[in-house]
Amino acid sequence: MAKRDKVLDKVLRGTSDANIAFDDLRGLLDRLGFTERIRGDHHIFTRDGVAEILNIQPRQAKAKPYQVKQVRAVIHKYNLAGDDNDDE
Repeated sequence: MAKRDKVLDKVLRGTSDANIAFDDLRGLLDRLGFTERIRGDHHIFTRDGVAEILNIQPRQAKAKPYQVKQVRAVIHKYNLAGDDNDDE
């Protein structure tokens, strides 16, 4: 399984929200088609067709668990996991 698939799997499983690397979560949102804007340590992600705005900040090198949960909810709500199936 490729690292990008492992990150998506970890986020969707929801068993290790406190152990998701911040850069991995940013990369996942990028691959899912979100546009990133940075204001200080706030990384703001938007995407056409998605009403929610995702605002994530690092806690040391990890993503904050409640923000991983918000990302998971958006992925499920808009069925975005199906969009991340690039050929290897």
